[in-house]
Amino acid sequence: MGAAKLLKEKRPLIFWTCCATHSINLMLESIAGLPRFKRVLEQAKSLTIFIYAHYKTLAMMRSFTKKRDIVRPGVTKFASAFLTLQNLADTKVELKTMFISNEWDECKFANTVKGKHAYYTVVSQAFWQGVALCLKVFAPLVNVLRIVDQDKKPSMGFVYGELIQAKEDIKKALNGVEKNYEPIIRIIEEKMKNRLDTPLHLMAFLLNPYYHYKDPLLHLDVDVSIGSIEFIETYYFGDIEMQNKVLMEELSKYKKKDDMFGKSIAVQGCEFNDEQYDPAMWWSTFGVGTPNLKRLAMKILSLTSSSSGCERNWSIFEKVHTKKKRNKVESNRLNNLVIVQFNANLMNKRKKEKNVELLLANDASFAQDWIVDNVEVEVEDGVEFDEELDEALRLRRSCRLRELEEDNFESETEEEVDVVEFEDDENHVID
Repeated sequence: MGAAKLLKEKRPLIFWTCCATHSINLMLESIAGLPRFKRVLEQAKSLTIFIYAHYKTLAMMRSFTKKRDIVRPGVTKFASAFLTLQNLADTKVELKTMFISNEWDECKFANTVKGKHAYYTVVSQAFWQGVALCLKVFAPLVNVLRIVDQDKKPSMGFVYGELIQAKEDIKKALNGVEKNYEPIIRIIEEKMKNRLDTPLHLMAFLLNPYYHYKDPLLHLDVDVSIGSIEFIETYYFGDIEMQNKVLMEELSKYKKKDDMFGKSIAVQGCEFNDEQYDPAMWWSTFGVGTPNLKRLAMKILSLTSSSSGCERNWSIFEKVHTKKKRNKVESNRLNNLVIVQFNANLMNKRKKEKNVELLLANDASFAQDWIVDNVEVEVEDGVEFDEELDEALRLRRSCRLRELEEDNFESETEEEVDVVEFEDDENHVID
């Protein structure tokens, strides 16, 4: 941020903004740290760690949930927490049935301290009410996270508007009780300040017809008005004539819905924010009467709001540049590798089904806290393992991560367990 400030002093036409994905994750993690949510998350985490710590309880859980795991790896730590809470809520009945079954009574872990704690957690009505409350509060911000972290269409025009809507949804989820939602709203606003409420975000919000046509008084909002003026002053730095032309003439037509902006087809074209809606294309079609504002709007509304796409290429960049000799050949190789990887990722995303959960990850690196405890795990005496079985299923002396795509196995000290296949993320979609 310090470097950005120095850069803007030298080059006043530059716009700088925080990564929206990172900022929203900070909001979610801070909210999850509030006492009422932290307690529920800790209870849920203790439950999943207990179940995944023993092959017997893991196989039993998968049997009762019909091959469905309760821990789901996400693209971030909080995404893993949210997806796991969703799975817990969806398998509430199956988990309760498991812990009151004869199989659980006969399980040797039922009488342990952790086993009893897991039992009381699952049968506790207060725990499930807490899970439902967490999902209600987290869901609006997670929906924003999905929008800004996807690669389907540019998201700059939706960041500010969706965060405003998320705050309203959270208030409704908490029945409009100020003492309940005030700490959450304060966290959101603190993380937004100077990050996701810059003149760039406010101008994108105003120029997105989806919000402008839905709320006719949007342009009268003080923050939006000030932000749009500051943006125009920066974009046309030193050009007072162009600033006045865009603000007083062209933007005025858009606000009043004059000329092409007032046609019924223009109104209907931005009524729904679905996959076909593209605000930049809308301006390309209906902004012919305001050529300067049209060009400006298309640039802003075609921007992404997160650096996630760039971060995925940094691993290749680091690998190539760890070598001591950095010549022209290596530089060309670096560029080619980044282009190939980025294009491959885009092609793979397009091949996927439309409703695939964007927050799911290919590995369980961010789900580690939900699978293993932060203490060493002792291997039980008398238990022998088949060497050909998945390494991830073995009990560990360390806290290394147990992978989720694991098969059940046979043990000489336990009865035979039917092989359970883990569900494929491509075929299972979490709403």
